[in-house]
Amino acid sequence: MDVIALIGPSGTGKSHRALIVAHENNADAIIDDGILIKDGKIIAGHSAKRESSKIMAVRRAIFILPGHAEEVTAAIQKEKPRRILVLGTSENMAHKICKILQLPPIVKIINIEDIATKVEMKKAYICRMKEGKHIIPVPTIELKPHFSGYLIDPIQSIFKKSRTKRRKLGEKSIVRPIFSYYGRLIIDDSAILSIIRQICSAKKSICKFFAIHISHIFKNNEDQGISISFKVILSYGKHIPTLLHDLQKRVKDCIEHMTGMVVQKVDITVNALQITT
Repeated sequence: MDVIALIGPSGTGKSHRALIVAHENNADAIIDDGILIKDGKIIAGHSAKRESSKIMAVRRAIFILPGHAEEVTAAIQKEKPRRILVLGTSENMAHKICKILQLPPIVKIINIEDIATKVEMKKAYICRMKEGKHIIPVPTIELKPHFSGYLIDPIQSIFKKSRTKRRKLGEKSIVRPIFSYYGRLIIDDSAILSIIRQICSAKKSICKFFAIHISHIFKNNEDQGISISFKVILSYGKHIPTLLHDLQKRVKDCIEHMTGMVVQKVDITVNALQITT
C-alpha cells in the first residue's frame, strides 16, 4: 500500500476532483475530511462536515478526536487498499494525517493549482463561502444515512470512454454543514497565549514564565502552522530535560486539541533556577 495526496486551500475544489484524481492515479481509497471512502462507500470514520463548529470540524478532519483514528486505522488494515488518496489543505496536514493513521510516507503530492484553473477554483470558492456548499465524493444514496437533513443534491461524475474498459465512478454529493453559516474563523494569538499561561500556571515546578512569542509559518502563502517560544524560571531540584519535554508536549497537544491549529515546534528556554524554602 502506498499513499498520494491532493493539496489545496479550503474551498478550491479538492473534494470535487477527488474521484478524478483517484481514478487517474489508480487509488482505490480516499481519505477526505475524516472519512475513509472505498468503492464509492463510506467504510469508516465520521465526516468533519457533520460537526457543529469549524473548530470541531478541523479536529475531526485531522483525526484527533477520541477513537476516530483508531476506527479508521482498523478499517484500513481490514480493507487493505492498494493506494490511498489523502486530501489536505497543506502538505503538513496530509503528513500529519498519515502519521496519526499509521500510513506509509506520501510518495506523490498533487497540488490543486496543477489540475484546476483559477476560474474553476474561484467558482468552487464562491460555492463554498457564499452558498455554504461542500462536496463529499460518495453517492447520495450512500450518504443519506450519515447526513440526514444536510443534503442539497447530487452531481454526476462521468468519465470519457477509453479503449480499456473501466469501472464507472460514482456520484459526488453536495451538503451544507451547519458551520458553513458561521463565516470566517480567526483564532487570535491572545487565545493561544491564554492557553500557554494556563498550562504554565498549573505547573508547580515553574516559578515564572515570560517572553512568550508566537510565530506563524507560511510556505508559498499557505499557512503551515505556528511556532512557539517562551522562557521559564524553574524550581531547583527537578530533572530539567524531563520537565521541559513534558511541558513541550502539553503545550503542543493542548493548542492543537483546542484550536485545530498545527504546532510545528515549542522552544522553551530555562532562564534561571530558583531555590525554594
